[in-house]
Amino acid sequence: MRRYIRVLVACMVFAIFSALYVFSNLSSVGTSVAVVGGLVFSRSATLQSDDERRTRPETRGHLQIHRHASGNVGTVSTATPPSAPPRPPLSPPSAPRWQDSSRSAEGRRSAEGRRRSVEGRRSAEEVHLAVVVCGDRMEETLTMLKSAVLLSSTHSRTHINAHVFAEEQLHQGLRDEVGGGVEGWRWCRSDGDVMEEVDVMEEVDLESWPRLQRSRLNCTIYPISFPQEHQEDWRSLFKPCASQRLFLPALLQDVDSVLYVDTDVLFLRPLVDMWELLSLFNSTQLAAMSPEHEEPRIAWYSRFARHPYYGVTGVNSGVMLMNLTRIRAALFKNDMTSVGLSWAELLAPLHQKYKLNITWGDQDLINIIFHHNPEKLYVFPCHWNFRPDHCIYGSNCDAAKQKGVFILHGNRGVFHDSRQPAFRAIYDAIRTFPLQGDLVSSLLLPLEGELNRTTHTYCGKVHHLFTQDFGPTLINLQRAREEEERRRRRRGGGR
Repeated sequence: MRRYIRVLVACMVFAIFSALYVFSNLSSVGTSVAVVGGLVFSRSATLQSDDERRTRPETRGHLQIHRHASGNVGTVSTATPPSAPPRPPLSPPSAPRWQDSSRSAEGRRSAEGRRRSVEGRRSAEEVHLAVVVCGDRMEETLTMLKSAVLLSSTHSRTHINAHVFAEEQLHQGLRDEVGGGVEGWRWCRSDGDVMEEVDVMEEVDLESWPRLQRSRLNCTIYPISFPQEHQEDWRSLFKPCASQRLFLPALLQDVDSVLYVDTDVLFLRPLVDMWELLSLFNSTQLAAMSPEHEEPRIAWYSRFARHPYYGVTGVNSGVMLMNLTRIRAALFKNDMTSVGLSWAELLAPLHQKYKLNITWGDQDLINIIFHHNPEKLYVFPCHWNFRPDHCIYGSNCDAAKQKGVFILHGNRGVFHDSRQPAFRAIYDAIRTFPLQGDLVSSLLLPLEGELNRTTHTYCGKVHHLFTQDFGPTLINLQRAREEEERRRRRRGGGR
């Protein structure tokens, strides 16, 4: 009997060690899973060893990358460009980043250095902008970025970090369009469970840009990524990929705060002025949006919503300022549990409860969240998110009447059809404007001429609101350009 017991014990020990061996190898081969901010994101990939990573060429889109033993990557560098200003420290994330066991020690030290900071050390010199691009929205995205760069050069020390989440088939086109005109175009690609950032610094032609237009713009492109659970539901919610913005706190772990905008947005005032609204947050506020409508009697949420929403008319999430550090750390009241849930814990059960009652997808979920947590939201005026609803039913945005339109949001496709020609006129003017052109004679004056042809429409009747602030900004920027050119010529003549 003792002999049988010893054999049984030996077999059990062997089985346990075999199971441990199998599980230890599953982490390096097969479909990888990344845990980010409490959410599980799936990545289908085969992971290589460190030696394989150093020697095996990789091809993504049309960009081939070869890793060398030294850590250098052909014409691609992971270092910050020498000309870029030092970035301010970022607040430490409250949740783990993408698990990256294969990073070099130098890379880990660099990432750790970026994470170390104290919340609140933001600078007007460093702003973060996020956008999600799917389908045929690439042109809109490029025009939006163009408007941001165009006006941000009024603040010569402003540095814009644009985080572009895009479908993989759009990556190459985005790099081709932007890579030739900015200081850095960085591409984040999925490498198993590793989100790796690559800086493309070669073949950047800054000479085609006016000197004052060379504001610091770093564009980083990321793959579209949704939590493994209910992945297809998230992907198809409302519009393709639109719900990606819900997961920015998990995906941008190294970023303290970010301004999210839809692709159909144009900046008519320097982006840094919107960024400064962060300083107006009180101790509980962690996001900022504008009301969905100014007039409750004709507002969509107050008439048709079948779910809770913020305030009297709800909020519009097409322009959303987010303190990601606070969002990651906060607990949110809700109508599903008696205890607060984190942002990551809240999203899936909230969607499951209300998915049959929501119309506008992720925006409805955001409204539900802030209905139960109104103290966490800062509401900014409508001129920071001016939409057709503010003029097609009569002019109802008082802030725009007083100060002009600061951000133009052409939702419902009005940038591309004839329903609202005033909106389309501004979009086409910025889209076709050559960045080295004269801002007054080649942009402002032709635009005003086009707007004068739209007075037969309701929005055209108030077209002066579109250039009330935009016009003086362009005039001042053109004067600054000319002064800079005169200084350059004097320096050249002195030689």
